[in-house]
Amino acid sequence: MSGQIVPLVSETHKSSDFIEFLKIVDEKYADAERIRLVLDNFKAHTSKEVMQYLDTRPNRFVFVFTPKHGSWLNIVESFFGKMARTLLRGIRVSSKEELIERIYRYIDQVNQEPVVFRWTYKMDEVTV
Repeated sequence: MSGQIVPLVSETHKSSDFIEFLKIVDEKYADAERIRLVLDNFKAHTSKEVMQYLDTRPNRFVFVFTPKHGSWLNIVESFFGKMARTLLRGIRVSSKEELIERIYRYIDQVNQEPVVFRWTYKMDEVTV
Protein backbone atom coordinates (compact mmCIF):
# COMPACT_ATOMS: atom_id res chain seq x y z
CA MET A 1 0.00 0.00 0.00
CA SER A 2 1.60 3.22 -1.14
CA GLY A 3 -1.26 5.68 -0.75
CA GLN A 4 -0.60 6.90 -4.26
CA ILE A 5 -3.45 7.71 -6.62
CA VAL A 6 -3.51 5.84 -9.92
CA PRO A 7 -5.16 8.27 -12.35
CA LEU A 8 -6.95 7.74 -15.62
CA VAL A 9 -8.81 10.63 -17.21
CA SER A 10 -11.20 9.52 -19.94
CA GLU A 11 -14.07 11.10 -21.81
CA THR A 12 -16.46 8.28 -21.01
CA HIS A 13 -17.22 6.06 -18.04
CA LYS A 14 -17.67 2.73 -19.77
CA SER A 15 -16.56 -0.80 -19.04
CA SER A 16 -13.70 -0.43 -21.51
CA ASP A 17 -12.43 2.60 -19.56
CA PHE A 18 -12.57 0.65 -16.31
CA ILE A 19 -10.70 -2.26 -17.91
CA GLU A 20 -8.02 0.17 -19.10
CA PHE A 21 -7.75 1.42 -15.50
CA LEU A 22 -7.46 -2.15 -14.18
CA LYS A 23 -4.61 -2.80 -16.61
CA ILE A 24 -2.78 0.31 -15.39
CA VAL A 25 -3.22 -0.77 -11.76
CA ASP A 26 -2.18 -4.32 -12.63
CA GLU A 27 1.15 -3.08 -13.99
CA LYS A 28 1.93 -1.13 -10.80
CA TYR A 29 2.00 -4.15 -8.48
CA ALA A 30 4.04 -7.34 -8.38
CA ASP A 31 2.30 -10.32 -9.98
CA ALA A 32 2.11 -12.19 -6.68
CA GLU A 33 0.10 -9.44 -4.98
CA ARG A 34 -3.69 -9.37 -4.78
CA ILE A 35 -5.14 -5.96 -5.47
CA ARG A 36 -8.12 -4.86 -3.40
CA LEU A 37 -10.22 -2.09 -4.94
CA VAL A 38 -12.93 -0.23 -3.06
CA LEU A 39 -15.62 0.62 -5.61
CA ASP A 40 -19.03 2.15 -5.80
CA ASN A 41 -21.88 0.16 -7.31
CA PHE A 42 -21.59 1.58 -10.83
CA LYS A 43 -22.68 -1.03 -13.38
CA ALA A 44 -19.46 -0.73 -15.44
CA HIS A 45 -17.53 -2.21 -12.49
CA THR A 46 -19.35 -5.53 -12.83
CA SER A 47 -20.17 -5.66 -16.53
CA LYS A 48 -19.78 -8.75 -18.67
CA GLU A 49 -16.69 -7.21 -20.32
CA VAL A 50 -15.06 -6.52 -16.94
CA MET A 51 -15.79 -10.05 -15.74
CA GLN A 52 -14.21 -11.43 -18.94
CA TYR A 53 -11.08 -9.34 -18.30
CA LEU A 54 -10.93 -10.50 -14.66
CA ASP A 55 -11.04 -14.11 -15.89
CA THR A 56 -7.71 -13.42 -17.64
CA ARG A 57 -6.19 -12.37 -14.27
CA PRO A 58 -7.65 -14.93 -11.83
CA ASN A 59 -7.31 -14.05 -8.12
CA ARG A 60 -5.54 -10.79 -8.98
CA PHE A 61 -8.30 -8.36 -8.04
CA VAL A 62 -10.68 -8.28 -5.10
CA PHE A 63 -13.57 -5.84 -5.41
CA VAL A 64 -15.07 -4.38 -2.24
CA PHE A 65 -18.23 -2.38 -2.88
CA THR A 66 -19.31 0.50 -0.72
CA PRO A 67 -22.90 0.25 0.50
CA LYS A 68 -25.39 1.88 -1.86
CA HIS A 69 -26.55 4.18 0.91
CA GLY A 70 -23.02 5.10 2.01
CA SER A 71 -21.47 7.29 -0.66
CA TRP A 72 -19.90 9.25 2.19
CA LEU A 73 -17.66 6.22 2.71
CA ASN A 74 -16.21 6.53 -0.76
CA ILE A 75 -12.79 8.14 -0.36
CA VAL A 76 -12.70 8.72 -4.09
CA GLU A 77 -15.70 11.02 -3.81
CA SER A 78 -13.92 12.86 -1.00
CA PHE A 79 -10.82 13.22 -3.17
CA PHE A 80 -12.84 14.58 -6.10
CA GLY A 81 -14.54 17.05 -3.77
CA LYS A 82 -11.18 18.30 -2.54
CA MET A 83 -9.86 18.49 -6.10
CA ALA A 84 -12.90 20.51 -7.15
CA ARG A 85 -12.37 22.95 -4.26
CA THR A 86 -8.60 23.31 -4.62
CA LEU A 87 -7.92 22.88 -8.34
CA LEU A 88 -11.02 23.30 -10.44
CA ARG A 89 -12.93 26.12 -8.74
CA GLY A 90 -12.70 29.25 -10.85
CA ILE A 91 -10.07 28.03 -13.32
CA ARG A 92 -10.21 28.77 -17.01
CA VAL A 93 -8.67 26.49 -19.58
CA SER A 94 -8.31 26.93 -23.30
CA SER A 95 -8.81 23.26 -24.18
CA LYS A 96 -9.86 19.87 -22.89
CA GLU A 97 -6.23 18.81 -23.19
CA GLU A 98 -5.15 21.62 -20.86
CA LEU A 99 -7.75 20.56 -18.29
CA ILE A 100 -6.57 16.94 -18.47
CA GLU A 101 -2.93 18.03 -18.11
CA ARG A 102 -3.81 20.12 -15.04
CA ILE A 103 -5.65 17.18 -13.46
CA TYR A 104 -2.67 14.87 -13.99
CA ARG A 105 -0.28 17.52 -12.64
CA TYR A 106 -2.46 17.93 -9.54
CA ILE A 107 -2.47 14.17 -8.94
CA ASP A 108 1.32 14.09 -9.40
CA GLN A 109 1.60 16.76 -6.68
CA VAL A 110 -0.70 14.83 -4.34
CA ASN A 111 1.34 11.67 -4.99
CA GLN A 112 4.55 13.41 -3.88
CA GLU A 113 3.31 13.05 -0.29
CA PRO A 114 0.85 10.15 -0.42
CA VAL A 115 -1.39 9.32 2.50
CA VAL A 116 -2.39 5.74 3.15
CA PHE A 117 -6.08 5.77 4.04
CA ARG A 118 -6.97 3.58 6.99
CA TRP A 119 -10.58 2.63 6.37
CA THR A 120 -12.30 2.11 9.72
CA TYR A 121 -15.55 0.71 8.36
CA LYS A 122 -16.06 -2.83 9.64
CA MET A 123 -15.13 -5.17 6.78
CA ASP A 124 -17.63 -7.81 7.88
CA GLU A 125 -20.40 -5.27 7.19
CA VAL A 126 -19.25 -4.67 3.61
CA THR A 127 -20.60 -6.67 0.66
CA VAL A 128 -17.72 -8.35 -1.14
